Amino acid sequence: MTLNASPDSLLGHLIELRNRLLRCVVAVVLVFAALAAFAQEIYHLVAKPLIAVLPANSSMIATDVAAPFFAPFKLTFVVAICLAIPYILLQVWQFIAPALYSREKRLMAPLVVSSTLLFYSGIAFAYFVVFPIIFGFFTSVAPQGVTVATDISNYLDFVLKLFFAFGLSFEIPVAILLMVWTGVTTRAALAEKRPYIVVGAFILGMLLTPPDVLSQTLLAVPMWLLFELGLTLSRFYQPASNDVAESKQEE
Repeated sequence: MTLNASPDSLLGHLIELRNRLLRCVVAVVLVFAALAAFAQEIYHLVAKPLIAVLPANSSMIATDVAAPFFAPFKLTFVVAICLAIPYILLQVWQFIAPALYSREKRLMAPLVVSSTLLFYSGIAFAYFVVFPIIFGFFTSVAPQGVTVATDISNYLDFVLKLFFAFGLSFEIPVAILLMVWTGVTTRAALAEKRPYIVVGAFILGMLLTPPDVLSQTLLAVPMWLLFELGLTLSRFYQPASNDVAESKQEE
């Protein structure tokens, strides 16, 4: 007795899912291998916003013996994942596309591209706007007699948390469009809940960022503005039930 591994069978879908997951892993490994030789330079680039505002005669330190080796490679691996995201999303798209109607494909494709760009935009906003502000503030308020010398591993954990928080928060417009399109909620209902969403943005800012008001505000305000952007764009998306009906008529 042989198992049915045709493309339309459950086993066929599982095999395809496994193959696409393996391609994603291979893509990340290849990008990491290409970047590994530049691990020190990548870490220095990410550390520049802090190094630029450190007091004179001060520098970053490594309190762990292996940190000078492992911290740059840990960062490089995360960078490899981020750079491979377009290919990973392509694999996800190719896996789910056959199950979508033609109009759903036309609507989903821009969302996949925009979600990638928004994630990168969130990381760029954190690096170019947020980091100079918060690091300049933190180093300027150090008590007298205290030398600011940040551990490289602690710094890496800090910036990765902020990169993730800002990259994820910049996906809010896509999340709103998906909720409206799938019928989970409506544009009018979201508009009515605006005061609660603004408060929720500051709560999420508190949970996703380090415990300081400055970084919480720098995350919460863009989240609120991105909510308004998603609300504006959602008027161009109609519920998926309408799309399905139109697609069936076209077919």
